[in-house]
Amino acid sequence: MSKIASVTPISVAYPESNDAGNTRYLTLCRIETTDGVVGWGECIPMSGSGFPEACRATEALITGLADLVVGQDPVRNGEIVSTILKRTWWYGPEGIAAFALSAIDIALWDLKGKVLGIPLVDLLGGPVIKRIPAVAATHATLSDIQAEADRHGEMVRAGFKGVKVGLSERSGDLGNNVDRDIAFVKSLRDAVGPDADIMIDRGQSLRWDVSEAIRRIRGFEEYGLRWIEEPLEPHDITGFRRLKATVDTLIATGEREWNTRAYQRLLDEDIVDIVGCDPGRSNGITGFVELVRLAEQRSVWFNAHSWSSAINTAASLAVTAISKNALVFELKPDENPMQHELVDEPFEQHDGWVTIPTTKPGLGIDVNESVVKKYQI
Repeated sequence: MSKIASVTPISVAYPESNDAGNTRYLTLCRIETTDGVVGWGECIPMSGSGFPEACRATEALITGLADLVVGQDPVRNGEIVSTILKRTWWYGPEGIAAFALSAIDIALWDLKGKVLGIPLVDLLGGPVIKRIPAVAATHATLSDIQAEADRHGEMVRAGFKGVKVGLSERSGDLGNNVDRDIAFVKSLRDAVGPDADIMIDRGQSLRWDVSEAIRRIRGFEEYGLRWIEEPLEPHDITGFRRLKATVDTLIATGEREWNTRAYQRLLDEDIVDIVGCDPGRSNGITGFVELVRLAEQRSVWFNAHSWSSAINTAASLAVTAISKNALVFELKPDENPMQHELVDEPFEQHDGWVTIPTTKPGLGIDVNESVVKKYQI
């Protein structure tokens, strides 16, 4: 009977064309069986342009946890993850421990599907949707707000159903001046047309207090904002509660949470309309499925924060497909190494939709290992 033979962490650094060419870092996880079947996972030790030391720490932890994985039956992934959770409880469950577990969990699900010859979405119970509207998830990077708005208008004309724009200090001071931000959203609505979705994501380098968040959102609402993402720091429960009681726009948060217990807290506080979840940091596919079921129980939306590699995209699409509680799916609009070089068949939108992969086993992707080697650090 096939057993797991090796667990290998591999960190990569690559220029992200969707973030003005800034370097971004990921840690991948490669798990191989004695029969030569390979499963791939990933985590996101740094979702921005720095901190490669987080990748090194995650690599060390994955290597240290390998003794709990090697020699095990690849089909019994749930038991393996439970064992890892018991170990990492002592130095987690958040932070680097969550990153390592997420990468291993995704790789184990991919491996299980390949060993059994079953697509991931079927392992999770089967799809309830076959496709989902695609929106372009971007960062604002231009100093000219009209040029930035026009750039996003081109994305909609290329087929995307809408845009989610992340603000940052690199984006010509967007996010630092309320009036300028509102003027940008007005230009954005003119550029994308009356029917496209607009979502705004406060960049993590920015800090808004609840009063200025309310001023912004009220101004944005005039131009048809669908949701505001991470408007406040995650610990500001009082601010979120005031915000939710004051504005009409859907509030999305959860991107910086680590596990189901944290999502439970958000929902118990009744401060969120759309729960964001990244399988690359929130206990992998297993954790994402738990969040989806929790969202269904509470009748709230969820959204995959899948702004990294094709591995994460494949995992996120499969989990998104098992529920009707997702509104859209985010894709990077510009070609980039971890989406378009890493796999032979990149995920793309067609006429504004992205199709759920349901034919190939596991994640449904074939990772090009020469590309992994090319960007390895």
